[in-house]
Amino acid sequence: MPVLNRIADFAPEMAEWRRHLHAHPELSFDCHKTAAFVAARLREIGVDEIHEGIATSGIVAIIEGQGEGPTIGLRADMDALPITEATGVPHASTVPGVMHACGHDGHTAMLLGAAKYLAETRRFRGRVALIFQPAEEDGGGGEVMVREGILDRFGIGEVYALHNTPTVALGRFVTTPGPIMAAVDTARVVVTGKGGHGAYPHACIDPIPAMVGMVAALQTIASRTVSPLDEVVVSVTEIHAGSANNIIPETGWFGATIRTFRGDVRQQVKRRFEEIVAGQAASYGVRAQVDYELGYPATVNDPGRTAFAAGVAREVAGAAGVADDAGREMGAEDFSYLLEQRPGCYLFLGQGEGAGLHHPAYEFNDEAAPFGASFFVRLVEQAQPV
Repeated sequence: MPVLNRIADFAPEMAEWRRHLHAHPELSFDCHKTAAFVAARLREIGVDEIHEGIATSGIVAIIEGQGEGPTIGLRADMDALPITEATGVPHASTVPGVMHACGHDGHTAMLLGAAKYLAETRRFRGRVALIFQPAEEDGGGGEVMVREGILDRFGIGEVYALHNTPTVALGRFVTTPGPIMAAVDTARVVVTGKGGHGAYPHACIDPIPAMVGMVAALQTIASRTVSPLDEVVVSVTEIHAGSANNIIPETGWFGATIRTFRGDVRQQVKRRFEEIVAGQAASYGVRAQVDYELGYPATVNDPGRTAFAAGVAREVAGAAGVADDAGREMGAEDFSYLLEQRPGCYLFLGQGEGAGLHHPAYEFNDEAAPFGASFFVRLVEQAQPV
């Protein structure tokens, strides 16, 4: 049973929904038109409750099952990216400089497809909470929805989400128990010396050699500070200084992204980062200001719920179509905030070969949507059987 027959019947409708969303992308929390489209479809589908305006433009919709029971949460993200599209498809973005380059249009369409089936059949106990979330890419909409109380307000006991991936064969599911994606932190270091003429460096305090020393020394965090068994990434991704070849600048700055999985390692890396910058600043005679921001926490799957979700996925994709111990990734995801509060599982769904995520030529494969919608449906029916 690769795909539920009824969901296969309205696969063209899911594609139509997805392509409409693709043509009208919105950023961060400003997903008002997207949310209005989703709410209109939910009303047509016949869900029991629609709660709008959560985390500015988020939605939680409720479908009642047969009799008393728990509430299971299914989440889809809705926001796009500030990228100029280069797909050339007929339904390409109509918003300059904005496109769905990560497939959130497809995630939303899959959850709407699951909602349509569940509202028609209602072969489950308790309730389903459909979570349509803004600002996954920027702003942490998942954190805001949690902070605004959706888990307690709607009695959500466990949570699940899917994300497409072009690096995996169409219809194949990939997940792992425990950490599956990293915590992401950012740092901006401003270095101040004394500017002057490039021909007279002895009369200056040059911030550029200091920044070079800091960047080089920061690489020892992964190689000499943290255990080699604890995966860590410290990547300096920006360096800015100077305005002409005969001027020693007064200031410069560099930025970095830091990825970890464990909370204690996360704090260890932050502490060592700040110590290295301070030590290098002292040795070069400059001043350094570190702005170190803790971002999304690690996305940690509950082992029991992961085993359950993988079993459901095997119903949809077959035994060979599921990898349930696939290892972890250094990317980050704000579904982590929901998983900090409730047990659940985050899975990747293969959509076959194509441009990578966050690429201007990326296009969600509509053939993947029936797999995702079928997974969500069977997840509910098995978690809360009648």
